[in-house]
Amino acid sequence: MKTIKISLNSIDKVKSFVNDITKFDYDFDLVSGRYVIDAKSIMGIFSLDLSKPIDLNIHTEDGAEEVLETLKKYEA
Repeated sequence: MKTIKISLNSIDKVKSFVNDITKFDYDFDLVSGRYVIDAKSIMGIFSLDLSKPIDLNIHTEDGAEEVLETLKKYEA
C-alpha cells in the first residue's frame, strides 16, 4: 500500500479525480480524520472536509508508478 496527500478543493477537481482513478482496477481509500471512504465514490468524497489535504491510500505494489504519475496534479 502507498499513501499520498492530495487536495480536492473544487468540484471540477473531484470529478476529474474520480474519472482518473476509475481507470485503474486497484482499490483506493480516502482518509480524512477518522473517516475512510472509497475514493471512487463521488458522493463519498463530497461527504469529507475538502478544505484540507486528504490522505489517499493506494492498495497496490506493482502498478503504483503509473497511478502516481496520473495523480500528480492532485498532490497537496
